Amino acid sequence: MKSNRTWLAAGVLAAGALIAGAAGTSIAAQDDTAAAPGAHGPRGGHHGHDGMGKLLAQLNLTAQQQASVKAILANAQPQMKTLHQELRANRQKLQQTPPNDPNYANVLAQVTQDDGALHSQMITQHESVRAQVFKVLTPAQQQQLAALQAQAQGHQH
Repeated sequence: MKSNRTWLAAGVLAAGALIAGAAGTSIAAQDDTAAAPGAHGPRGGHHGHDGMGKLLAQLNLTAQQQASVKAILANAQPQMKTLHQELRANRQKLQQTPPNDPNYANVLAQVTQDDGALHSQMITQHESVRAQVFKVLTPAQQQQLAALQAQAQGHQH
């Protein structure tokens, strides 16, 4: 079960990487337009959160493609932020409940159930954004992105 949670957490981080990273410096730097404050996400570019942005930067996106990707990411950011906040609140609720609390098992069960639903929503949102961004790319860029992602996966393992 722990390996499933680890895998799911990695998926969530990948969602954050796509949304936070691609909205961050890589595309903004190509566009020579300043990114909005906080566009890098709550942790800046730490822990690979700018990975997708770096991959997209290697695709030589046109100005129109950059604008489209920024719009997609900007539209997705509020929902992802809300999901992250809800997950954080659940984690705090669990951490604030001592294990010897008579209601601890109920709190744990509820937090686990809620987190599962929130992670599911995050994965759905991430894949929606990924599909929208993919549609902006030319067939050649789609192939190049797939190759870059496969290469990046090889370096992570």
